[in-house]
Amino acid sequence: MAVGTRGVAINATLIVIAQSTQAIAVGAIALFLPLIRSDLGLTFTQAGLLAAVATLSYALMQVPAGVLADRVSPKKLFVIGVLGANAFAILFALANDFALMLVIQAVAGIFRAAMFIPGMLLMTRHFSQKRRATAMGLFVAGGFSSNIVINLIGPLLVGPLGWQGVIVASSIVGLLFAAALWFFGDDVPAHETDAPAPTKWVWRTPAWWLLAVIQFARLTAVSGYGLWLPAFLIEERGLPLATAGLIVAVSAAITAPSNIGGGILSDRLGRPLLVIAVSLVALTVLFSVVGEVTSIPLLLIVMGLIAVFIQLYFGPLFAIPRTLFGPGLAGLSSGFGNFTANLGGFSAAFILGLLKDVTGDFTAGFYYLAAVVLVGAVAALVLWRQPSPRPTS
Repeated sequence: MAVGTRGVAINATLIVIAQSTQAIAVGAIALFLPLIRSDLGLTFTQAGLLAAVATLSYALMQVPAGVLADRVSPKKLFVIGVLGANAFAILFALANDFALMLVIQAVAGIFRAAMFIPGMLLMTRHFSQKRRATAMGLFVAGGFSSNIVINLIGPLLVGPLGWQGVIVASSIVGLLFAAALWFFGDDVPAHETDAPAPTKWVWRTPAWWLLAVIQFARLTAVSGYGLWLPAFLIEERGLPLATAGLIVAVSAAITAPSNIGGGILSDRLGRPLLVIAVSLVALTVLFSVVGEVTSIPLLLIVMGLIAVFIQLYFGPLFAIPRTLFGPGLAGLSSGFGNFTANLGGFSAAFILGLLKDVTGDFTAGFYYLAAVVLVGAVAALVLWRQPSPRPTS
């Protein structure tokens, strides 16, 4: 490891918690979307756009954030991102105009972009080369842990605080942890091999674009399913908010260790593409049936399986570019991958809301998710057969 065990524990804990606090605000928007939609008089399409616009600005900033993270302090970028994302979450909660909330969400997405790639690089530099996928899985697992928190206590707090108060309270916690990370966390010195590297050659390699397709499929599934799951349970399966929140919390409780476990499995097997391909094939089948299931017990089983596979391959997917293109391109490769991923997340948030308005239910939207992850599975299998890319003049 890059530093002592105690240093790893302190820094990793601060990074994960700081990153997860902004995920609470994002999770709160998804959980309370039926309430937000009712308060503002929004259609499902407008509600989807409200959630998706932050994803679009977040996507557009991924490559710049990745390039910056290769050249300047990841800690500084990460702390700036945490501060900005939580500050604008507070502004979102205090606003009551749809157009203004769209603008706030768009700006918040820029700060969230300053969190992801720098935070991930900061996290992985505390772990050895052989534990990269594990570190990445741990980094994102914090976000799913925060989903557990918000979906369990959110329905209890929404009565006395309102959905606005819940978002404000969670964001204040985020600001406090940003300060703690700034004063007590550290920037692990960059490895000597992390110097900026030539970039032109990677744009001509099939592996670069195949990974982009897989990333698009990944966040299409995560964002589309995660954003609309509470609304699906409440509006189509007739469950109360507290029950829907509990189900989403349990799903997140399954996904968080699955995320870490996928990284550990990939590191031990040494076959990350196998983990990716199996996960995407499983999700294709599960998304194809989830909208058709009317039995609540059977639906819970299907949702539990989705929770296992939906982020099982996150660590392996983000570890592959470093192996294929070298550590000097870690920021750029991760940034570009997350850029294409968030294009998928933006389109899914919007398209599922649009399909709900057009068809009257979420079944067509779930079929859309199944189709996209199937394309991602094919891309993973094609990449498996590709020779390792090499720099070209």
